[in-house]
Amino acid sequence: MALKSMDIVELLKKILDYAIASGASYAEARFHNDFEKSITLKNGEVEAVEASYERGVGIRVIVNGGLGFASTNLLKPETITHVIDRAVKTARASSSLKSVSIKFSDEEPYSVDWRVFEKKSLENWGLKDKVDFLKKLDSEILSQSVNVSSRYLTYSEEKTERVYVNTEGSLVLATVPRPSFFALITVSDSSKGVIQRTLQFGGSGGLEVVDSWRLEEKVKEEVKVLRKMLVDSVMPPEEIMDVVIGSEVTGIVSHEASGHPGEADRILGREGAQAGESYLKPTDIGRKIGSEVVNLVDDPTLPGSYGFYLFDDEGVKARRKYLIKDGRICEFLTNRETAASLGIKSNGSARASGYNVEPIVRMSNTFMLPGEYTLEELLNDVSKGVYIKSFMEWNIDDKRWNQRYVGLEAYMIEDGKITVPVRNPVIEITTEKLFSSIDAVGRDLDFTAATCGKGDPMQGVPVYTGGPSVRIRRIRIGRVE
Repeated sequence: MALKSMDIVELLKKILDYAIASGASYAEARFHNDFEKSITLKNGEVEAVEASYERGVGIRVIVNGGLGFASTNLLKPETITHVIDRAVKTARASSSLKSVSIKFSDEEPYSVDWRVFEKKSLENWGLKDKVDFLKKLDSEILSQSVNVSSRYLTYSEEKTERVYVNTEGSLVLATVPRPSFFALITVSDSSKGVIQRTLQFGGSGGLEVVDSWRLEEKVKEEVKVLRKMLVDSVMPPEEIMDVVIGSEVTGIVSHEASGHPGEADRILGREGAQAGESYLKPTDIGRKIGSEVVNLVDDPTLPGSYGFYLFDDEGVKARRKYLIKDGRICEFLTNRETAASLGIKSNGSARASGYNVEPIVRMSNTFMLPGEYTLEELLNDVSKGVYIKSFMEWNIDDKRWNQRYVGLEAYMIEDGKITVPVRNPVIEITTEKLFSSIDAVGRDLDFTAATCGKGDPMQGVPVYTGGPSVRIRRIRIGRVE
Protein backbone atom coordinates (compact mmCIF):
# COMPACT_ATOMS: atom_id res chain seq x y z
CA MET A 1 0.00 0.00 0.00
CA ALA A 2 1.42 3.36 -1.04
CA LEU A 3 1.87 5.91 1.71
CA LYS A 4 0.03 8.59 -0.30
CA SER A 5 -3.02 6.38 -0.69
CA MET A 6 -6.14 8.48 -0.18
CA ASP A 7 -7.69 5.44 1.49
CA ILE A 8 -5.43 5.86 4.55
CA VAL A 9 -5.92 9.62 4.72
CA GLU A 10 -9.69 9.22 4.43
CA LEU A 11 -9.69 6.48 7.08
CA LEU A 12 -7.79 8.70 9.51
CA LYS A 13 -10.15 11.61 8.89
CA LYS A 14 -13.15 9.35 9.58
CA ILE A 15 -11.48 8.35 12.85
CA LEU A 16 -11.33 12.01 13.84
CA ASP A 17 -14.97 12.57 12.90
CA TYR A 18 -16.12 9.57 14.93
CA ALA A 19 -14.00 10.59 17.94
CA ILE A 20 -15.48 14.11 17.97
CA ALA A 21 -18.98 12.69 17.61
CA SER A 22 -18.24 10.42 20.59
CA GLY A 23 -17.46 13.38 22.86
CA ALA A 24 -13.76 14.15 22.24
CA SER A 25 -12.72 17.81 22.22
CA TYR A 26 -9.50 16.87 20.43
CA ALA A 27 -8.40 13.81 18.45
CA GLU A 28 -5.39 12.65 16.45
CA ALA A 29 -4.62 9.52 14.46
CA ARG A 30 -1.17 8.28 13.45
CA PHE A 31 -0.67 5.54 10.84
CA HIS A 32 2.61 3.60 10.69
CA ASN A 33 3.89 1.30 7.97
CA ASP A 34 7.25 0.07 9.35
CA PHE A 35 9.57 -2.52 7.84
CA GLU A 36 12.90 -3.77 9.20
CA LYS A 37 15.36 -6.41 8.06
CA SER A 38 18.77 -7.47 9.36
CA ILE A 39 21.62 -9.92 8.83
CA THR A 40 23.90 -11.10 11.63
CA LEU A 41 27.31 -12.70 11.19
CA LYS A 42 28.89 -14.46 14.17
CA ASN A 43 32.55 -15.46 13.87
CA GLY A 44 32.32 -15.46 10.10
CA GLU A 45 29.12 -17.47 9.75
CA VAL A 46 25.62 -16.21 9.07
CA GLU A 47 23.69 -16.64 12.30
CA ALA A 48 20.40 -14.91 11.50
CA VAL A 49 18.48 -13.28 8.67
CA GLU A 50 15.44 -11.51 10.06
CA ALA A 51 12.59 -9.34 8.82
CA SER A 52 9.70 -7.69 10.63
CA TYR A 53 6.72 -5.72 9.42
CA GLU A 54 4.31 -3.63 11.46
CA ARG A 55 1.35 -1.64 10.24
CA GLY A 56 -1.33 0.00 12.34
CA VAL A 57 -3.00 3.10 13.74
CA GLY A 58 -2.61 4.83 17.09
CA ILE A 59 -5.48 7.06 18.23
CA ARG A 60 -5.33 9.69 20.98
CA VAL A 61 -8.22 11.77 22.30
CA ILE A 62 -8.98 14.35 24.96
CA VAL A 63 -12.39 14.05 26.65
CA ASN A 64 -13.41 16.32 29.55
CA GLY A 65 -9.73 17.08 30.20
CA GLY A 66 -8.68 13.41 30.28
CA LEU A 67 -6.31 11.80 27.80
CA GLY A 68 -6.96 8.39 26.22
CA PHE A 69 -4.91 6.30 23.79
CA ALA A 70 -5.63 3.07 21.93
CA SER A 71 -4.21 1.31 18.86
CA THR A 72 -4.87 -1.49 16.41
CA ASN A 73 -3.24 -3.26 13.48
CA LEU A 74 -6.65 -4.29 12.11
CA LEU A 75 -7.85 -1.54 9.81
CA LYS A 76 -11.40 -2.79 9.32
CA PRO A 77 -14.08 -0.14 10.07
CA GLU A 78 -15.74 -2.16 12.83
CA THR A 79 -12.41 -2.73 14.58
CA ILE A 80 -11.48 0.94 14.28
CA THR A 81 -14.79 1.93 15.87
CA HIS A 82 -14.15 -0.28 18.88
CA VAL A 83 -10.64 1.16 19.27
CA ILE A 84 -11.92 4.74 19.21
CA ASP A 85 -14.55 3.82 21.79
CA ARG A 86 -11.82 2.39 24.00
CA ALA A 87 -9.70 5.56 23.72
CA VAL A 88 -12.72 7.74 24.58
CA LYS A 89 -13.66 5.51 27.51
CA THR A 90 -10.09 5.66 28.84
CA ALA A 91 -10.06 9.44 28.54
CA ARG A 92 -13.35 9.78 30.41
CA ALA A 93 -12.13 7.52 33.19
CA SER A 94 -8.88 9.50 33.39
CA SER A 95 -10.73 12.82 33.60
CA SER A 96 -12.64 11.68 36.68
CA LEU A 97 -9.38 10.91 38.48
CA LYS A 98 -7.42 14.06 37.61
CA SER A 99 -7.65 17.38 39.41
CA VAL A 100 -5.97 19.21 36.51
CA SER A 101 -7.23 18.91 32.93
CA ILE A 102 -4.89 17.79 30.16
CA LYS A 103 -4.24 20.54 27.63
CA PHE A 104 -2.10 20.69 24.50
CA SER A 105 -0.18 23.79 23.44
CA ASP A 106 -1.58 25.77 20.51
CA GLU A 107 0.44 24.92 17.42
CA GLU A 108 0.32 25.82 13.75
CA PRO A 109 -1.25 23.03 11.65
CA TYR A 110 0.79 21.88 8.65
CA SER A 111 -0.10 19.98 5.50
CA VAL A 112 3.17 18.51 4.28
CA ASP A 113 4.72 15.41 2.73
CA TRP A 114 8.38 15.13 3.75
CA ARG A 115 10.77 12.32 3.00
CA VAL A 116 14.43 11.31 3.02
CA PHE A 117 15.64 10.46 -0.48
CA GLU A 118 18.15 7.69 -1.17
CA LYS A 119 20.91 8.68 -3.58
CA LYS A 120 21.77 4.96 -3.84
CA SER A 121 18.73 2.83 -3.16
CA LEU A 122 18.92 0.27 -0.36
CA GLU A 123 16.70 -1.99 -2.46
CA ASN A 124 19.53 -2.42 -4.96
CA TRP A 125 21.63 -4.18 -2.32
CA GLY A 126 20.63 -7.84 -2.32
CA LEU A 127 21.00 -10.43 0.45
CA LYS A 128 24.19 -11.88 -1.07
CA ASP A 129 25.71 -8.40 -1.34
CA LYS A 130 25.08 -7.79 2.33
CA VAL A 131 26.46 -11.15 3.42
CA ASP A 132 29.57 -10.54 1.29
CA PHE A 133 29.90 -7.08 2.84
CA LEU A 134 29.81 -8.48 6.39
CA LYS A 135 32.22 -11.31 5.52
CA LYS A 136 34.65 -8.78 4.04
CA LEU A 137 34.52 -6.80 7.29
CA ASP A 138 35.07 -9.99 9.26
CA SER A 139 38.12 -10.81 7.13
CA GLU A 140 39.52 -7.32 7.70
CA ILE A 141 39.15 -7.81 11.45
CA LEU A 142 41.08 -11.09 11.30
CA SER A 143 43.82 -9.67 9.06
CA GLN A 144 45.40 -7.55 11.80
CA SER A 145 47.57 -10.23 13.49
CA VAL A 146 45.54 -9.81 16.66
CA ASN A 147 43.83 -12.60 18.61
CA VAL A 148 40.19 -11.69 18.00
CA SER A 149 38.30 -14.35 19.91
CA SER A 150 34.80 -13.24 18.95
CA ARG A 151 33.18 -11.13 16.23
CA TYR A 152 29.50 -10.28 16.11
CA LEU A 153 28.41 -8.10 13.18
CA THR A 154 24.89 -6.97 12.27
CA TYR A 155 23.70 -4.91 9.32
CA SER A 156 20.12 -3.58 9.47
CA GLU A 157 17.75 -1.51 7.37
CA GLU A 158 14.50 0.02 8.49
CA LYS A 159 11.98 2.11 6.62
CA THR A 160 9.15 3.97 8.30
CA GLU A 161 6.19 5.49 6.48
CA ARG A 162 3.79 7.58 8.55
CA VAL A 163 0.61 9.62 8.16
CA TYR A 164 -0.50 11.94 10.96
CA VAL A 165 -3.76 13.90 11.20
CA ASN A 166 -5.48 15.84 13.97
CA THR A 167 -8.68 17.78 14.46
CA GLU A 168 -6.80 21.09 14.20
CA GLY A 169 -6.10 20.54 10.51
CA SER A 170 -2.67 18.90 10.48
CA LEU A 171 -1.82 16.38 7.76
CA VAL A 172 1.80 15.20 7.85
CA LEU A 173 3.16 12.38 5.67
CA ALA A 174 6.70 11.11 6.22
CA THR A 175 9.05 8.50 4.74
CA VAL A 176 12.47 7.75 6.30
CA PRO A 177 14.87 4.90 5.39
CA ARG A 178 17.58 4.18 7.98
CA PRO A 179 20.53 1.78 7.53
CA SER A 180 22.58 0.82 10.60
CA PHE A 181 25.53 -1.34 11.60
CA PHE A 182 26.46 -2.88 14.95
CA ALA A 183 29.61 -4.73 15.96
CA LEU A 184 30.78 -6.45 19.14
CA ILE A 185 34.47 -7.33 18.94
CA THR A 186 36.39 -9.27 21.61
CA VAL A 187 40.21 -9.34 21.71
CA SER A 188 42.02 -11.70 24.07
CA ASP A 189 45.53 -12.30 25.35
CA SER A 190 46.72 -15.32 27.31
CA SER A 191 48.32 -13.21 30.04
CA LYS A 192 46.23 -10.00 29.96
CA GLY A 193 42.69 -11.37 29.64
CA VAL A 194 40.03 -9.97 27.29
CA ILE A 195 38.73 -6.61 26.15
CA GLN A 196 35.54 -5.80 24.23
CA ARG A 197 34.34 -2.96 22.06
CA THR A 198 30.87 -2.17 20.70
CA LEU A 199 30.51 -0.03 17.60
CA GLN A 200 27.30 1.42 16.22
CA PHE A 201 26.74 3.39 13.03
CA GLY A 202 23.47 4.69 11.66
CA GLY A 203 21.95 7.35 9.47
CA SER A 204 19.02 8.32 7.29
CA GLY A 205 19.27 7.79 3.55
CA GLY A 206 20.48 5.08 1.21
CA LEU A 207 23.68 3.17 0.53
CA GLU A 208 25.57 6.43 0.31
CA VAL A 209 25.20 6.61 4.11
CA VAL A 210 26.79 3.16 4.53
CA ASP A 211 29.66 4.18 2.21
CA SER A 212 30.32 7.27 4.34
CA TRP A 213 31.07 5.16 7.43
CA ARG A 214 34.28 3.70 5.93
CA LEU A 215 33.70 0.55 7.96
CA GLU A 216 36.67 -1.45 6.64
CA GLU A 217 39.02 1.25 7.83
CA LYS A 218 37.20 1.68 11.15
CA VAL A 219 37.08 -1.99 12.18
CA LYS A 220 40.75 -2.53 11.39
CA GLU A 221 41.75 0.48 13.45
CA GLU A 222 39.54 -0.57 16.37
CA VAL A 223 41.11 -4.04 16.52
CA LYS A 224 44.59 -2.53 16.70
CA VAL A 225 43.46 -0.16 19.45
CA LEU A 226 41.90 -2.98 21.46
CA ARG A 227 45.12 -4.97 21.42
CA LYS A 228 47.15 -1.91 22.45
CA MET A 229 44.79 -1.15 25.33
CA LEU A 230 44.81 -4.76 26.49
CA VAL A 231 48.51 -5.55 26.16
CA ASP A 232 50.41 -2.26 26.44
CA SER A 233 48.34 -0.13 28.82
CA VAL A 234 49.39 0.82 32.35
CA MET A 235 47.29 1.89 35.31
CA PRO A 236 46.57 5.63 35.39
CA PRO A 237 47.53 7.65 38.47
CA GLU A 238 44.69 8.34 40.90
CA GLU A 239 44.78 12.06 41.43
CA ILE A 240 43.34 15.42 40.40
CA MET A 241 44.50 16.37 36.91
CA ASP A 242 43.41 17.80 33.58
CA VAL A 243 41.45 15.59 31.20
CA VAL A 244 40.77 15.81 27.48
CA ILE A 245 37.82 13.74 26.26
CA GLY A 246 37.10 12.74 22.66
CA SER A 247 33.89 13.17 20.71
CA GLU A 248 32.46 9.80 21.77
CA VAL A 249 32.80 10.65 25.47
CA THR A 250 31.51 14.20 24.94
CA GLY A 251 28.51 12.66 23.20
CA ILE A 252 27.52 10.29 26.00
CA VAL A 253 27.95 13.11 28.54
CA SER A 254 25.76 15.40 26.42
CA HIS A 255 23.08 12.72 26.07
CA GLU A 256 22.99 11.55 29.68
CA ALA A 257 23.83 14.69 31.67
CA SER A 258 21.97 17.28 29.58
CA GLY A 259 19.58 15.59 27.13
CA HIS A 260 17.73 13.28 29.51
CA PRO A 261 17.47 15.73 32.41
CA GLY A 262 16.26 18.35 29.91
CA GLU A 263 13.17 16.29 29.03
CA ALA A 264 10.17 18.22 30.32
CA ASP A 265 8.19 15.12 31.35
CA ARG A 266 11.02 14.20 33.74
CA ILE A 267 11.24 17.77 35.00
CA LEU A 268 7.51 17.80 35.71
CA GLY A 269 7.76 14.46 37.54
CA ARG A 270 5.81 12.40 35.01
CA GLU A 271 8.54 9.90 34.12
CA GLY A 272 9.91 9.10 37.55
CA ALA A 273 8.56 5.55 37.70
CA GLN A 274 9.42 4.68 34.09
CA ALA A 275 12.65 6.38 33.08
CA GLY A 276 13.94 8.45 35.98
CA GLU A 277 13.87 12.01 37.22
CA SER A 278 15.85 15.20 36.65
CA TYR A 279 18.05 17.56 38.64
CA LEU A 280 16.22 20.41 36.88
CA LYS A 281 13.07 22.23 38.00
CA PRO A 282 10.60 24.12 35.79
CA THR A 283 12.04 27.39 37.17
CA ASP A 284 15.63 26.54 36.20
CA ILE A 285 15.69 28.33 32.83
CA GLY A 286 18.74 30.59 33.08
CA ARG A 287 20.39 28.52 35.82
CA LYS A 288 24.19 28.41 35.52
CA ILE A 289 25.27 24.80 35.09
CA GLY A 290 28.63 25.11 33.32
CA SER A 291 31.33 27.39 32.03
CA GLU A 292 30.60 29.94 29.29
CA VAL A 293 32.15 27.75 26.58
CA VAL A 294 29.53 25.01 27.05
CA ASN A 295 26.82 25.12 24.37
CA LEU A 296 24.69 22.02 23.94
CA VAL A 297 21.85 21.42 21.49
CA ASP A 298 19.35 18.83 20.33
CA ASP A 299 18.77 19.06 16.59
CA PRO A 300 16.61 16.59 14.61
CA THR A 301 17.10 18.53 11.36
CA LEU A 302 20.72 17.44 10.69
CA PRO A 303 20.66 15.96 7.16
CA GLY A 304 21.61 12.27 7.04
CA SER A 305 21.58 11.89 10.83
CA TYR A 306 20.24 8.81 12.61
CA GLY A 307 17.76 10.88 14.63
CA PHE A 308 16.58 12.93 11.65
CA TYR A 309 13.02 14.23 11.31
CA LEU A 310 11.38 17.43 10.06
CA PHE A 311 8.05 17.07 11.91
CA ASP A 312 7.55 15.22 15.17
CA ASP A 313 4.84 12.66 15.94
CA GLU A 314 2.43 15.40 17.06
CA GLY A 315 2.73 17.26 13.75
CA VAL A 316 4.96 20.01 15.20
CA LYS A 317 7.71 21.38 12.98
CA ALA A 318 11.18 20.33 14.19
CA ARG A 319 13.97 22.77 15.00
CA ARG A 320 17.26 23.05 16.86
CA LYS A 321 16.84 23.37 20.64
CA TYR A 322 19.51 24.99 22.84
CA LEU A 323 19.57 22.92 26.04
CA ILE A 324 22.58 24.79 27.43
CA LYS A 325 23.75 28.13 26.05
CA ASP A 326 26.86 29.91 27.34
CA GLY A 327 26.84 27.57 30.33
CA ARG A 328 23.23 28.25 31.32
CA ILE A 329 20.09 26.14 31.06
CA CYS A 330 18.30 27.58 28.05
CA GLU A 331 15.46 25.29 26.96
CA PHE A 332 13.72 22.04 27.86
CA LEU A 333 12.64 19.35 25.41
CA THR A 334 8.84 19.45 25.19
CA ASN A 335 5.82 17.85 23.59
CA ARG A 336 2.46 19.60 23.36
CA GLU A 337 1.25 18.47 26.78
CA THR A 338 4.37 19.49 28.73
CA ALA A 339 4.65 22.72 26.74
CA ALA A 340 1.10 23.66 27.73
CA SER A 341 1.94 22.91 31.38
CA LEU A 342 4.93 25.26 31.14
CA GLY A 343 2.98 27.95 29.27
CA ILE A 344 5.11 27.75 26.11
CA LYS A 345 5.02 26.33 22.57
CA SER A 346 6.16 22.77 21.85
CA ASN A 347 9.63 22.54 20.30
CA GLY A 348 8.82 19.37 18.37
CA SER A 349 10.32 16.71 20.66
CA ALA A 350 7.48 14.13 20.62
CA ARG A 351 8.46 10.74 19.18
CA ALA A 352 6.84 7.31 19.10
CA SER A 353 8.71 4.14 18.18
CA GLY A 354 5.59 2.50 16.71
CA TYR A 355 1.90 2.89 16.05
CA ASN A 356 1.00 1.08 19.29
CA VAL A 357 2.67 3.53 21.72
CA GLU A 358 2.08 7.17 22.54
CA PRO A 359 4.52 9.86 21.42
CA ILE A 360 6.57 10.98 24.43
CA VAL A 361 9.30 13.57 24.95
CA ARG A 362 12.49 12.30 23.31
CA MET A 363 15.91 13.41 22.15
CA SER A 364 17.03 13.28 18.50
CA ASN A 365 20.63 14.32 17.84
CA THR A 366 22.07 15.70 21.08
CA PHE A 367 25.55 17.19 21.00
CA MET A 368 27.90 19.87 22.23
CA LEU A 369 28.59 22.59 19.69
CA PRO A 370 32.19 22.86 18.44
CA GLY A 371 34.60 25.54 19.60
CA GLU A 372 37.75 26.95 18.06
CA TYR A 373 40.61 24.68 19.19
CA THR A 374 42.40 21.84 17.44
CA LEU A 375 43.01 18.68 19.45
CA GLU A 376 46.71 19.54 19.53
CA GLU A 377 45.94 22.94 21.06
CA LEU A 378 43.76 21.33 23.72
CA LEU A 379 46.60 18.98 24.62
CA ASN A 380 49.40 21.55 24.45
CA ASP A 381 48.34 23.35 27.61
CA VAL A 382 48.21 20.17 29.73
CA SER A 383 51.39 19.38 31.67
CA LYS A 384 50.01 16.17 33.15
CA GLY A 385 46.65 14.61 32.42
CA VAL A 386 44.69 11.92 30.64
CA TYR A 387 43.23 11.82 27.14
CA ILE A 388 40.10 9.63 27.08
CA LYS A 389 39.15 9.10 23.45
CA SER A 390 36.40 6.49 23.88
CA PHE A 391 34.51 4.80 26.69
CA MET A 392 33.65 1.24 27.65
CA GLU A 393 31.09 1.87 30.40
CA TRP A 394 28.93 4.62 31.89
CA ASN A 395 26.55 4.94 34.85
CA ILE A 396 24.33 7.79 36.03
CA ASP A 397 21.74 8.18 38.77
CA ASP A 398 18.02 8.73 38.25
CA LYS A 399 18.29 12.52 38.62
CA ARG A 400 21.21 12.57 36.12
CA TRP A 401 23.47 14.29 38.64
CA ASN A 402 26.10 11.77 39.82
CA GLN A 403 27.81 9.97 36.96
CA ARG A 404 30.68 7.67 36.15
CA TYR A 405 32.52 7.08 32.86
CA VAL A 406 35.16 4.40 32.31
CA GLY A 407 37.56 5.02 29.45
CA LEU A 408 38.47 2.46 26.80
CA GLU A 409 41.03 4.04 24.49
CA ALA A 410 42.98 6.38 26.75
CA TYR A 411 46.50 7.80 27.11
CA MET A 412 48.60 9.84 29.47
CA ILE A 413 49.26 13.46 28.51
CA GLU A 414 52.72 14.64 29.51
CA ASP A 415 53.99 18.12 28.65
CA GLY A 416 51.28 18.51 26.02
CA LYS A 417 51.99 15.21 24.28
CA ILE A 418 50.09 11.91 24.19
CA THR A 419 52.33 9.20 25.64
CA VAL A 420 51.61 5.75 27.12
CA PRO A 421 48.20 4.07 26.90
CA VAL A 422 46.37 3.79 30.23
CA ARG A 423 43.81 1.18 31.24
CA ASN A 424 40.25 2.12 32.20
CA PRO A 425 40.63 5.61 33.69
CA VAL A 426 37.49 6.55 35.61
CA ILE A 427 35.69 9.90 35.84
CA GLU A 428 33.26 10.11 38.79
CA ILE A 429 31.72 13.54 39.00
CA THR A 430 28.54 15.60 39.31
CA THR A 431 26.94 17.22 36.28
CA GLU A 432 27.62 20.77 37.48
CA LYS A 433 31.25 20.04 38.34
CA LEU A 434 31.84 18.42 34.96
CA PHE A 435 30.30 21.19 32.85
CA SER A 436 31.82 23.93 35.05
CA SER A 437 35.33 22.46 34.68
CA ILE A 438 35.35 22.67 30.87
CA ASP A 439 37.62 25.50 29.78
CA ALA A 440 38.14 24.80 26.07
CA VAL A 441 36.14 23.12 23.30
CA GLY A 442 37.59 21.67 20.10
CA ARG A 443 36.39 22.11 16.56
CA ASP A 444 36.55 18.40 15.62
CA LEU A 445 32.78 17.76 15.75
CA ASP A 446 31.79 14.12 15.27
CA PHE A 447 28.81 11.87 15.99
CA THR A 448 28.03 8.36 17.23
CA ALA A 449 24.80 6.54 16.41
CA ALA A 450 22.83 5.07 19.31
CA THR A 451 19.43 3.70 20.24
CA CYS A 452 17.90 5.62 23.15
CA GLY A 453 15.48 3.77 25.42
CA LYS A 454 12.75 5.38 27.49
CA GLY A 455 9.20 4.80 28.67
CA ASP A 456 6.89 1.99 29.77
CA PRO A 457 6.43 0.12 27.54
CA MET A 458 10.03 0.71 26.52
CA GLN A 459 10.50 2.69 23.34
CA GLY A 460 13.83 2.62 21.51
CA VAL A 461 14.42 5.43 19.01
CA PRO A 462 17.43 6.23 16.78
CA VAL A 463 19.61 9.15 17.91
CA TYR A 464 23.02 10.69 17.49
CA THR A 465 25.26 11.56 20.41
CA GLY A 466 28.21 13.76 19.70
CA GLY A 467 30.40 16.77 20.08
CA PRO A 468 34.04 17.79 19.70
CA SER A 469 37.04 17.04 21.88
CA VAL A 470 36.79 18.95 25.17
CA ARG A 471 39.31 19.95 27.86
CA ILE A 472 38.26 19.59 31.50
CA ARG A 473 40.45 21.18 34.17
CA ARG A 474 41.47 19.61 37.48
CA ILE A 475 39.05 16.75 38.07
CA ARG A 476 39.76 13.54 39.92
CA ILE A 477 40.71 10.47 37.90
CA GLY A 478 40.24 7.03 39.38
CA ARG A 479 40.84 3.58 37.97
CA VAL A 480 39.38 0.10 37.76
CA GLU A 481 41.60 -2.34 39.60
